Amino acid sequence: MQSVNIRTTQNVAIDYATAGIGDRIGAFLIDSVITIAYLIAVFWSLARAGIGTEWLFIGAYLPVFFYHLICEVAFNGQSLGKKQMNIKVVRLDGSPATLGGYILRWILRPIDIGLFSGAIAVIIIAVSDKGQRLGDMAAGTTVVRIGGHVNVTSHQLIKNMDNEYQPVFLEAEHLGDEDISIIREALRVNKEQANSRPVIAVTEKVKAHLNVQSDMPPVKFLYTVLKDYNHLTSLS
Repeated sequence: MQSVNIRTTQNVAIDYATAGIGDRIGAFLIDSVITIAYLIAVFWSLARAGIGTEWLFIGAYLPVFFYHLICEVAFNGQSLGKKQMNIKVVRLDGSPATLGGYILRWILRPIDIGLFSGAIAVIIIAVSDKGQRLGDMAAGTTVVRIGGHVNVTSHQLIKNMDNEYQPVFLEAEHLGDEDISIIREALRVNKEQANSRPVIAVTEKVKAHLNVQSDMPPVKFLYTVLKDYNHLTSLS
C-alpha cells in the first residue's frame, strides 16, 4: 500500500497509508447514493405536499451542491462515504485541514470529479506521490486511511532532530514512562479513529502536570512534548 511521509512543523516524520483510488471511488459512490436518495425523497415529499418547483432549489439542489463541503467541515475531513471507507482529509503538515482548505477542495471538485466522469481526478491521484487530486494540491491536503498504522517511534523522534535543537518545554523531562505512553495512545486514537477527545483531554492534563501554557493545537503540542522528552532524556 502506498504511504505518504508527512513531516510536521516540529520535524517529526509520520507515515500515513494514503487512501487508494479504490477507497476514494468507493467513498464517492456511497456519497452519490446518499445524495441521489435524498433528492428522490425531497422530490417525492414536495410532489405529495403539492409544493411548487421553486422550492426544489432550496430543498433539494442547494444541500446537495454544498454536501461535500458541509460534511468535511462538520465531520473533521470526512463525508459520510469517507466515514464508511475509513478515510479522511488531512493537511500535509499533519494537522487537521482548515476551513480554507476544505473550500479550495470543494471549489476545484467540479474540475476533478465533474469533467470526464472523474477521469482527471483518477489520473492525477495515480501519478501523485502523495495521492492528491487538484483540489488537494491547491489546499495542501491529501486523503489518508485512518485505520492504518502511524509510525512514530522514540528512535525516529531522536533521529529526525538536529544537533542544535532547542526544546520548547524543558519541563517535559519530568514526565514518566506512563505519561509518555498515555500521550502516544491519545495520538494513536486521534490518527486511527479520528477521535480528538483523548488528545484534547491529555493536552490539558499535561499542561497542568508540567505547569506550562501554550497556544499550540493539541496534536502539535503533544508531538512537541514527545520530541522534547526524547531529546532531554537522551542527554541525561
